[in-house]
Amino acid sequence: MTDREAGAAAPDRALVSYRLTGEARLRTGIVRNGAICRLAVLDGFAGVLELVKRWGEVAPRLRGTDLARAEPVGVARLAAPLVYPRKMLFAGANYRSHAAEMGVEVAEGGEPYFFLKPPTTTVVGPGDSIVVGGPEERVDWEAELAVVIGRRVRAVGPEEAMAAVAGYTVVNDISARGQLQRTVTPAEAFRWDWLASKGQDTFCPMGPGLVPAWEVVDPQRLRVRLWVNGVLKQDASTADMIVPVPVLVAAVSRILTLEPGDVIATGTPAGVGAPRGEQLRPNDVVVAEVEGVGRLVNPVVGDPTA
Repeated sequence: MTDREAGAAAPDRALVSYRLTGEARLRTGIVRNGAICRLAVLDGFAGVLELVKRWGEVAPRLRGTDLARAEPVGVARLAAPLVYPRKMLFAGANYRSHAAEMGVEVAEGGEPYFFLKPPTTTVVGPGDSIVVGGPEERVDWEAELAVVIGRRVRAVGPEEAMAAVAGYTVVNDISARGQLQRTVTPAEAFRWDWLASKGQDTFCPMGPGLVPAWEVVDPQRLRVRLWVNGVLKQDASTADMIVPVPVLVAAVSRILTLEPGDVIATGTPAGVGAPRGEQLRPNDVVVAEVEGVGRLVNPVVGDPTA
């Protein structure tokens, strides 16, 4: 299976995790001319996460490598680029347009809000299925630019924070809107159930690859789009972020230590299903795309245990 057959399109120079047909072993490659390729500097790394853990050492060599030396690997299937991050943090209500469509007032200059997803059970790769329960869960889509950390940092400012960024990928922050508010709680403070809404299995499609930071001139000038069954639902620019990427990374670093491979998803623009009364259903196909970072395709299936 090729990268396109696996449900993804990565730009040239994107770093990808892949498996050759018939192999369980995870390898690291690079995309060139639309094909997954082997590059000597990437040999020996069992996936992009292992590469990012040594980013300070490998990045200069990778940046200076002639891609003409890359050799197509043939039949292969992409995995999620990071299998699996230590931490995944998601910024909530970070686009003006999305806050408006959800009826949320967000003050400019305020501190960003973050929630977590469990990496090993939510992350799925290109072409993998998003599993949804019954219609009462009201499962929604959220295309997002995600930042991948390449250096350990703690309590840094925005300028230093960007020096710690290895690159960018695409995530789809799948959300069960029907699970967000509990009807029975031990106390009013526990009414909001972010784990049930955001942390279910397969609720973080990621990929198709990692685009190194030096390939993205300005993360605040990228087009974010999402389609369901070929119908465009989201179409906006990262310029609409309330809190820009450098400030988001710095804000997280004040809360906890960021480590290589950690992921910070930067929020989603307007166009989610909830305000339209729409939701994901079995047999849907979702395509999330961030300009210059990649196009991520995932089918939707029903939960056999539901």
